[in-house]
Amino acid sequence: IAHGNESFDPDATLRVFLEREQLGSTGIGDGIAIPHGKLAGIDGMVLAFGRSRHGVEFAALDGKPVHLFFLLAAPEHSAGQHLKALAKLSRMLKDGLFRKNLMEAKVRDDLVRIIACKDDGC
Repeated sequence: IAHGNESFDPDATLRVFLEREQLGSTGIGDGIAIPHGKLAGIDGMVLAFGRSRHGVEFAALDGKPVHLFFLLAAPEHSAGQHLKALAKLSRMLKDGLFRKNLMEAKVRDDLVRIIACKDDGC
């Protein structure tokens, strides 16, 4: 999110995501969380991926640790764009093989290929 953005405020960004979590956990179950929020100072959507092999307690809906994190940041005044992205991500993550491949990927390039392939429908 900060890359190339001189006005990036890490404290404000953290606050946005923590406030969203207070509304209800973005841990959707099956070892997945999709923290999301709208940020001032960004021009387009940003998606970041993180993985924990051991899992993180995240108050997920199913009570299980989260292993796969997709953090989605949208421009502060975007209308509906982030909701479409959340819906698409949710559909992609229903695929157990996709989740398994993300967990087993060894290097960043493999992760990018797996996500791009799923997004393109291959």
